Amino acid sequence: MRQLACEAVLFDLDGVLIDSTSCIVRHWTAWATRHGLDASAVLKVAHGLRTVETMRLVAPHLDVEVEAERYTAGELADTEGVVVVEGALYLLGALPSAAWAVVTSGSAELATARMRRVGLPIPATLVTADDVQRGKPAPDPYLLGAARLGMSVEQCVVVEDAPAGIDAACAAGMRVIGVAATHSREALHRSTVVVDRLSALGIVVNDGAGQGLTIRIG
Repeated sequence: MRQLACEAVLFDLDGVLIDSTSCIVRHWTAWATRHGLDASAVLKVAHGLRTVETMRLVAPHLDVEVEAERYTAGELADTEGVVVVEGALYLLGALPSAAWAVVTSGSAELATARMRRVGLPIPATLVTADDVQRGKPAPDPYLLGAARLGMSVEQCVVVEDAPAGIDAACAAGMRVIGVAATHSREALHRSTVVVDRLSALGIVVNDGAGQGLTIRIG
């Protein structure tokens, strides 16, 4: 069994703690169709990026700020198909509240709506698209997450499923556990370690004061 020692764990949300694939595909397909775009091409770049940044890549001719606002409003009204990932409740329940964060490319409203939908606790530290000017793959979201936790980058481990998120964590100087839930193991090659599923991870708090964690990787 492999182990990583750290002080805090920073989780991506979609594809790591929750499975929102059907919802994401449904909304991006509808948006792409409405604008005469190839939905499969949009979906290839969308995962892990902020909505507005995906739109800048695939449809720079549109008013992407307005489009992203409308798109997010549609997502907020529709959480059908969003489910919790096996192992997520166990991991979050094992962690002290000051030792974990969620760092997502979605908005704060969307993140909390989806977490409430599946019964996940809302973290004390939540970094969303609303908090940064540059989203993943830039390091800014993970650097902000570490800062809000009061941790150095060396003290943090990131759990991610998307290449853009892994690139962001690596650029921030953090170790990364890649979860091959939505991408192949090969696509997650920059990770420190790759697992096939979130439930392969376990958490041990190293002392009664909640200082120091060991992530067990089965």
